[in-house]
Amino acid sequence: MEVKYSIQGLLIYLTIAGYVLALAMRIFGKRKIAQAVFGFGFVVAVASLVYRRINVGHFPLQNMFELFLVMGAGVYLISLICRKLMRIDQVAADLLIGIIVLFPAGFIFDAAPKQLPPALQSVFFIPHVAAYLLAYILMFKAAIAAAGVFIVKERNRICFERDTYQLISAGFPLLTLGLILGSIWAQMAWADFWGFDPKEQWSLATWLIFAGYFHFRSMFKDKYPQANSIWAISGFSAIVITLLWVNLSRIFSGLHNYAV
Repeated sequence: MEVKYSIQGLLIYLTIAGYVLALAMRIFGKRKIAQAVFGFGFVVAVASLVYRRINVGHFPLQNMFELFLVMGAGVYLISLICRKLMRIDQVAADLLIGIIVLFPAGFIFDAAPKQLPPALQSVFFIPHVAAYLLAYILMFKAAIAAAGVFIVKERNRICFERDTYQLISAGFPLLTLGLILGSIWAQMAWADFWGFDPKEQWSLATWLIFAGYFHFRSMFKDKYPQANSIWAISGFSAIVITLLWVNLSRIFSGLHNYAV
């Protein structure tokens, strides 16, 4: 664990502190205060992204530090969209997600600025990575809702199951977009739409699991909420493998290793 004694680190820690305080306010029933503090944390998170952008000279989506930094800000926007458009109020879960994704940026991954490799200097760079990160946040929320199915009483399970379905329905097109853009980009950069790179394979595996979720749910609807939830949690588990294990494990070696 490494504490970052820098302006970048200070902004990250302020964001985490804001999210922790907002979560405490939410737990104690201070909903309006919690939402205001959540908004403050988001503003600081955006300031952190702007600082990083100025510091490295490109939009911060290059490595693991920057990916988690972006997700730490994106969670607020996803939370807002879900509450306003989908009527899914999971602010406490959203704050927990924000804290979890900012922890690696604040204490684990190296924040040293790095030059953008030639392979990433593409028009596909931002939309490809951003689509995946937004999908990952939505699927994280879906996994939490799916876990709720196993915790709440039976009569309340359907609400959690339906929230899970809505969230996956929003995230799946983004997963698909990320996969398609990545294939087009691979053709342009490496002269091959599909190179059987470990990250490509796990991204496809993730997509197939969620496709299986839709297939299973189309047959049985919400008749088996726990089975539906297992599909959802399995899909998010594949995301964790794609994002972390494939990048950090020495077992895997591929064209995406620059993302560390």
